[in-house]
Amino acid sequence: MTDAPNLPGYAHVYSGKVRDLYAPLDDAGNPRDDQVLLVASDRISAFDYVLSTPIPDKGAVLTQLSLWWFEQMADLVPNHVISTDVPEAVAGRAVLVERLDMVPLEAIARAYLTGGGLAEYRETGSVCGVALPAGLEDASKLDEPIFTPTSKAELGEHDEPMTYDEAVDLIGAERAEEIRDLTVRILQRGNEIASERGILIADTKVEFGVRADGTLVLADELLTPDSSRFWPADDWQPGRAQNSFDKQFVRDWLTSDASGWGDKASGEEPPALPADVVEATRAKYVEAYENLTGRIFA
Repeated sequence: MTDAPNLPGYAHVYSGKVRDLYAPLDDAGNPRDDQVLLVASDRISAFDYVLSTPIPDKGAVLTQLSLWWFEQMADLVPNHVISTDVPEAVAGRAVLVERLDMVPLEAIARAYLTGGGLAEYRETGSVCGVALPAGLEDASKLDEPIFTPTSKAELGEHDEPMTYDEAVDLIGAERAEEIRDLTVRILQRGNEIASERGILIADTKVEFGVRADGTLVLADELLTPDSSRFWPADDWQPGRAQNSFDKQFVRDWLTSDASGWGDKASGEEPPALPADVVEATRAKYVEAYENLTGRIFA
């Protein structure tokens, strides 16, 4: 499942859906316990499956875009990055970061109603316990962004929606309030910046860790096509599925007749992606990076 490379001077300790984690080795050859080398692979996941077909340059796009967003949020919250001086084999798609005590939930904020939030709203009139007005439809803009956390499932398992009260029970009232407020503010700041560049950020997932002194720190990735839904602002139209700059393109192909996959809940592994879907997905990731940062991806 993993293509984690062998890196001299580092011990491979874990591989998730997309990222490979390594511990730097000290002079005695022992893994350090204060730093992690975080490597973004070109793997792509959908519907809780890691697909067999990688997306070229995806890891580099995620890493470089996250670094750019960390700079935009530096006055709001510290981040985990120590250095981008990494082994040549993973240059551009890896960062050396602090080892943190990770918060055991996925912090999600939504500015528009879509995806799993829309499905829950249609059933209950609310999302993660947050009551919403009647009459909303796919891609409706919410009056204010809402905080809709989920559990942090093990690889291959499903994240489950949580209410804010459940988050409080899990991590405590003070920490839950801090994470809620920061996650919403990050999405707001992200949309302030992205809207000037023709992109709407419908929702985003943020991960936090805690330093030994109790400081809350941004970790993992930030406002990327993997962690967020990006829509072209000039094409936004509530009441239908939106065109996107993210992996929704892959999800849509997998659930189409063209894939032949059938029921995504069947337990059957998804098929390999065809070349045209791979290239179109890569192009969407690169376009999102270039539109947001104003830089040419190379």
